Amino acid sequence: MRPGWRHIVPHIVLSVFSLCILLPLIWVLRVSLTDKLTAYKIPPEIGHLGLENYVEIFSKYPFERWFLNSLIVALASTAIALPLATAMAYAFARFNTGGAFLRLGVLASQMLPPIILVLPLFTLFFSTGLMQTHLGLILSHLTISLPFLAWMLVSFFEGDSASLEEAARIDGATRWQAFIKIAVPVAAPGILAAGLLGFILSWNEFLFALVLSGADSQTLPIGLASMETHAGVEIAPLAAATVVSLLPIFALLPFLRKYLIKGLSLGALK
Repeated sequence: MRPGWRHIVPHIVLSVFSLCILLPLIWVLRVSLTDKLTAYKIPPEIGHLGLENYVEIFSKYPFERWFLNSLIVALASTAIALPLATAMAYAFARFNTGGAFLRLGVLASQMLPPIILVLPLFTLFFSTGLMQTHLGLILSHLTISLPFLAWMLVSFFEGDSASLEEAARIDGATRWQAFIKIAVPVAAPGILAAGLLGFILSWNEFLFALVLSGADSQTLPIGLASMETHAGVEIAPLAAATVVSLLPIFALLPFLRKYLIKGLSLGALK
């Protein structure tokens, strides 16, 4: 291959790959801005563009309640899971707590289909009064995010931070001070990356919300699935609701992009 083509071919491949990812998003955005009749036409037409579908999802459906419920559950579950996962990962990396058996157990919990956990959680929450509540959903999301974040963060506490902690201990720092002032700041990019992924994981969760939520605690994935009229599913309002549900993810990425890339690459290198 000629030297010029060695630079052109990778860009062509990456452009095609990026187009395959962006095309569905562009299609959903187009449908959300068209009227209901034009949205069904094949071949597709642009037609009149407007915000009527976005107005409809807030006037016809309790969309703001779905959005707020998802935000509460995702933020709360991430805020609880992240410090617990950080402490768990630190114990695995520094003290080998539980040995390989416990690490394997944490990893194996991620291999369990969520449907296996739904029935025990349903029985437990029903007997304790946590069914159809925000707290019940938050606790159920912890069963998914906590093992995932803990396993992800182990590698961030291995390597250079151990020697830095030992130097701090020699200077008189306690184990807790070394953890808070040395280990956590060194692993901060990885912790932020894990927090972002944990938020996305909770934001998109469907099965637990389907079984354990109620009318007042229904989240966005369940709300979008219930957007059906007597005439069937109207894809134009559904597309508008989908675009709005993606806004928090796109709002987070510009601020945490460098930490996400740095954190994931740091964990891979270690």
